[in-house]
Amino acid sequence: MAPAGRAVVVVALSLLYLCRAIFSTEFFSALTFSESELSEHGCGPPSEWEEYAADCETAVLQLEDPDCEEGSSPPCESVFSLNAEKILSQARLFVEQRRFPFPVDDHNTNEELAIGYVLIGNGLYDEAIKHFSLLLQGDPELVSAMYGRGIAYGKKSLQDIKNADLALYELSRVITLEPNRPEVYEQRAEILSPLGRISEALSDLTKAIQLQPSARLYRHRGTLLFISEDYIAAMEDFQQSLELKRNQPIAMLYKGLTFFHRGLLKEAIETFKEALKLKSDFIDAHKSLAQAYRELGDFDNAMESFQKALLLNQNHLQSLQLRGMMLYHHGSLQDAIGNFKRCLQLEPYNEVCQYMKGLSHVAMGQFYEGIKAQTKVMLNDPLLGQKASSEYLKVKYLREYSRYLHSHLDIPVAEYNVDQDLPGNFKNHWAKNLPFLIEDYEEQPGLQPHIKDVLPQDFESYSPDVQKLICTADHLGSLMQYNTSGFLPNLRIQRAMGLATIEVMQAMHRTWSNSKVRVNGKTRQLQWRDMFDIAVKWRRIADPDQPVLWLDQMPARSLSRGFNNHINLIRGQIINIRYMEYFGSILNFIKDRILVYHGAYNPRGLQEVKQALENVNKVEDLLPIMKQFNSKTRDGFTVNSKVPSMKDPGKEYDGFTITITGDRVGNMLFSVETQTTEERTQQYQSEIEALYKDLTAKGKALMLSSELGDADAVCNLILSLVYYFCNLMPLSRGSSIVAYSVVMGALMASGKEVIGRVPSGKLVDFEAMTTPSPDRFTKTAKSWMNLKSLPSWYQNLPSVAETFQFSRTMIEVLNTDSSSHCPKKS
Repeated sequence: MAPAGRAVVVVALSLLYLCRAIFSTEFFSALTFSESELSEHGCGPPSEWEEYAADCETAVLQLEDPDCEEGSSPPCESVFSLNAEKILSQARLFVEQRRFPFPVDDHNTNEELAIGYVLIGNGLYDEAIKHFSLLLQGDPELVSAMYGRGIAYGKKSLQDIKNADLALYELSRVITLEPNRPEVYEQRAEILSPLGRISEALSDLTKAIQLQPSARLYRHRGTLLFISEDYIAAMEDFQQSLELKRNQPIAMLYKGLTFFHRGLLKEAIETFKEALKLKSDFIDAHKSLAQAYRELGDFDNAMESFQKALLLNQNHLQSLQLRGMMLYHHGSLQDAIGNFKRCLQLEPYNEVCQYMKGLSHVAMGQFYEGIKAQTKVMLNDPLLGQKASSEYLKVKYLREYSRYLHSHLDIPVAEYNVDQDLPGNFKNHWAKNLPFLIEDYEEQPGLQPHIKDVLPQDFESYSPDVQKLICTADHLGSLMQYNTSGFLPNLRIQRAMGLATIEVMQAMHRTWSNSKVRVNGKTRQLQWRDMFDIAVKWRRIADPDQPVLWLDQMPARSLSRGFNNHINLIRGQIINIRYMEYFGSILNFIKDRILVYHGAYNPRGLQEVKQALENVNKVEDLLPIMKQFNSKTRDGFTVNSKVPSMKDPGKEYDGFTITITGDRVGNMLFSVETQTTEERTQQYQSEIEALYKDLTAKGKALMLSSELGDADAVCNLILSLVYYFCNLMPLSRGSSIVAYSVVMGALMASGKEVIGRVPSGKLVDFEAMTTPSPDRFTKTAKSWMNLKSLPSWYQNLPSVAETFQFSRTMIEVLNTDSSSHCPKKS
């Protein structure tokens, strides 16, 4: 199944706080931790993390009353009250036990120093700063006072950035005087990381490790490397930490996350399981395991892991949010809404849950609840200087499209056209995910009371023939499901595209029988775009979050500049797991193009280049080779593919562009993109039109013939047409699933049924883009499909276009649960 949206992988800069790590990160595929959760992960209370709490002693202080037992009566009185006697008592205890840094030989001075550290422990940072300042007036070289004042400024650094500068100044003075104390470097790293000075913080942690390696230091440096997206180095640090101290669930979790981000899902799953062996009630390990299973497309195991997390804490916000999102993308919208509602009960201003709740309601045709939720997101204006969330940026587009859908609920779909109705600038901004800054935009009309929401429809309420139609659509849709990491089965989209396939079959059959169809308010012969528009309308209605729009219907100004479909395959060390199957074929293609280039411009060095390329087995290794043999290659290079014309043999069109940039392995961008310009669009459309004209003629002939050769010729034309469609990439989203549903429907019109499934790791659009000719693509696709003669009963199915002629009836059938009625097919 084509993805709901190409996933983009984002890691936010985080704050690392020594042992009491407080940092907030946003991970690829919604693997997120809240600040409160992560503060526990650094070093929570011993009762929570008693297995490895000993490793959580900070480099500064541990303050407790040794004479007070937990649960005693009367309750323990805090030693950190403003009672001067108790503060002095605690200070003396520190002195006796030598529990503060950089003590001196003088007992009275040590007692004064200890008082300053007790003040820090009590949160009295200003008082501690004043106290240490007085001591430094008497002895400007008193290292412990410098260190204490630096710590106190550091504790205040979140309140005022100036405090961070003062903290760094004091800690740097200490390092000058005491260069071999690892805890000072560690403390300075704590201040540097929130300032975004990650490389300096890493340098300090590295120095601390050189002076005195520890599991804690490796874990902290690994965390900063993880935040920097250097996942290989981070994994090595977490491994070192675990070798020094095995019983660290948090280090094991983060080791698993380094695998996850590199696309090594099976290794990630095994590591998350290891973390759960160390701590069976580790909620974040269950949650991360669920996300890894989700990325594998294993819905059942993902649900089981989310369930375990929520059994440990039924109010675990992120598990509810992530499970709700997974349910939405699985097509289980009503269940998703339940998770988002619970999420919002716990956190009413959670934008993700509010947006997803509104989206789920709209997708089910519950527009009043949906738009109410969307409006709440719109009211959450970001503060001055604060970056707007992706939900805030998207919500106005969704609200406008929701209003449009609502106003057209009861108008026959054949009587209007979304691409023509929506304003050009609106479509352009929506497809490009730009902020909603559209000049002279006129809002869609508000909800009209006489148009009611879509009501639930029971499967039994449909006639037996329509029930068979729905079950057949479910089966056909399942054949389109990609069995590839990164794609979650979506039952709703499966049904939608199954119905699209049958409708394409019926429309093509009518066309080949010289009948006309109703399109955009007109009755006429079916054109090639109409054939694809059948699939487009079903893909749109299945998921209103995705702007499935024709790019050539965008404003002329936007099209003249080019509209890029861009896919990152590798960014840094983050691998797009959906496309890993194609890395090898793309690598071989790039090698061939490099040899062609050097054959033309550097024939003398061709043999040396060829020998060097023979040793290249990964895309990442190409950049050094190109820099070695081509002085023009500085930070990267591009390679363009070509698509041969069938209409004009010998002519070639621009295919896709491969870009490899970066200054080193591990810091590279490997991407592909197609640029939809007006000229390129016209070239491909002329190819598609010629093939469609030939297909229509042969299809009409096939209706009068039973020759096997005619059916095979029709099959070749269908697949060739889709080959050019996929290389053109004419839609803002969903080109792959739209193309394959048209393939299956047109083949069924020719009397052929698709029995086979798309092989593991294969994608229809990428297969077309990376195959050098339509003939090769046709041969490959046929090997997948395992074509058989179409059973005659298909011809007796009810008309999809007539049965579901309104958006309302389309949404109704997508909402209907058929799980206990349709026979299971392998």
